[in-house]
Amino acid sequence: MRRFRIGIDLGGTKTEIAVLGPAGEVLLRRRAPTPPTYEGVIERIAAMVEAAERELGAAPGEASVGIGIPGSLSPATGLVRNANTVALNGKPLAEDLEARLGRPLRFSNDANCMAMSEATDGAGAGYGTVFAVILGTGVGGGIVVNGRLLEGPNRVAGEWGHTPLPWMTPEEFPGRRCWCGRLGCIETFVSGPALAMECDGPDARDATGVPARAAAGDARAAAALERHADRLARALAGIVNILDPDVIVLAGGVSNMRHLYERVPALMAPHVFSDVVRTPVLQARHGDSSGVFGAARLWDST
Repeated sequence: MRRFRIGIDLGGTKTEIAVLGPAGEVLLRRRAPTPPTYEGVIERIAAMVEAAERELGAAPGEASVGIGIPGSLSPATGLVRNANTVALNGKPLAEDLEARLGRPLRFSNDANCMAMSEATDGAGAGYGTVFAVILGTGVGGGIVVNGRLLEGPNRVAGEWGHTPLPWMTPEEFPGRRCWCGRLGCIETFVSGPALAMECDGPDARDATGVPARAAAGDARAAAALERHADRLARALAGIVNILDPDVIVLAGGVSNMRHLYERVPALMAPHVFSDVVRTPVLQARHGDSSGVFGAARLWDST
């Protein structure tokens, strides 16, 4: 195993770097604003990698580098697609960064990196098949089986947020319009903005105060939380019926709502095609650090 493993988490507002040692110990962490231009992103990542290597006394190219990105690389063209950091879309990020740093790199979706981290030494450690999801402004997911990240030939494994909400009620059908252009995507029902809109109307986007309002006796907030939990349970039941993971790990801002870990398993059970449902639903252990740690471990998934 290499002495240094570098991970980069490329986000819309910040770019984070972490360096792991041979035993997984964190040797260095830094954050910097994400530049608004594609060229700026290339230089920012390269500069962070080179500075980390100098600080740790690593020779150029000695460390492995894994990079988590919003969106994914198209297996047909190698170009970035589906990134909410729009400056990346349609650009040869892998080719340009490998040329700039002079070494092979590994790239994966940020949700895949989170799944890899949580399956290694997070909430999913010790489980065979881990389905890890991000519940935040958007909804993504990743699958790790026996320590190996599954991406699929189309590089969309785990993208459950852009599948339809199962068992829609008449009131829910045909679903809200998603940014991807389709109706009824799970993301439009269980993301943070979806919960905010469910509680406070179509112009609401911030759901952070909804649990406290419900606890204080706000009936509208309590009802919105219950509808959200039911929809999340149906969405996860669909995953259990297809993948039957050993554990489901929730990350992202919405995952901090503690009632989900009591309500969702109970609401999920009637929709699972089994007489028993033994799938635990756990909160991510590493929080928003999972992405950068998982990126550093992308070379471990072989």
